[in-house]
Amino acid sequence: LGFAMLCAGSVRAKNTMNIMLTNVLDAAAGGLFYYLFGYAFAFGESSNGFIGRHNFGLRDFPTLTLDYSFFLYQWAFAIAAAGITSGSIAERTKFVAYLIYSSFLTGFVYPVVSHWFWSPDGWASPFRSEDRLFGTGAIDFAGSGVVHMVGGIAGLWGALIEGPRIGRFEKDGGAITLRGHSASLVVLGTFLLWFGWFGFNPGSFTKILVTYDSGSNYGQWSGIGRTAV
Repeated sequence: LGFAMLCAGSVRAKNTMNIMLTNVLDAAAGGLFYYLFGYAFAFGESSNGFIGRHNFGLRDFPTLTLDYSFFLYQWAFAIAAAGITSGSIAERTKFVAYLIYSSFLTGFVYPVVSHWFWSPDGWASPFRSEDRLFGTGAIDFAGSGVVHMVGGIAGLWGALIEGPRIGRFEKDGGAITLRGHSASLVVLGTFLLWFGWFGFNPGSFTKILVTYDSGSNYGQWSGIGRTAV
């Protein structure tokens, strides 16, 4: 919702419906493809450290160590990566084209990258039992590389391929300012994202505490609060 409000306020009024629908697609279609394929690619067991190949459609799920809350948490990361890109290609992408992109990113691209770093079988994961990258593996606590870098690179390529928006430049090359139509939506979206991250990022901290079942609830809440701050 925060991404939708932020992007909707940043575009011209005529494109508001399109940008809102693309963010709905991220959650709906992206969620469907992450359920069918993405989660299996991300956290299914693998033999080569590149891509998972079990639990398609959440088959044989939940397990003793992973439950549906973990799936929903990882789904939120997947659609966040897709949402980052929506602003980079706003006002120049057809609805069907965005549907294909969002499904591919959340169903394949993002899951493969997250498998590398966050799955115990990933080739760059710090959770590997042996042969860790650089001796320790690549530690990405809350997704600065796995989520934001994937979304940012996808957005960069989209912007480079599609080029500037129609009407962005004059015939002689002079730039034309295309202002967003609603500062209120931009501010609302910013605050929704801001406060949403307070609950989002501490989810990474709770996985650290799984091993420490004897830890008090106060200690868990204290750690989550510190992570949010």
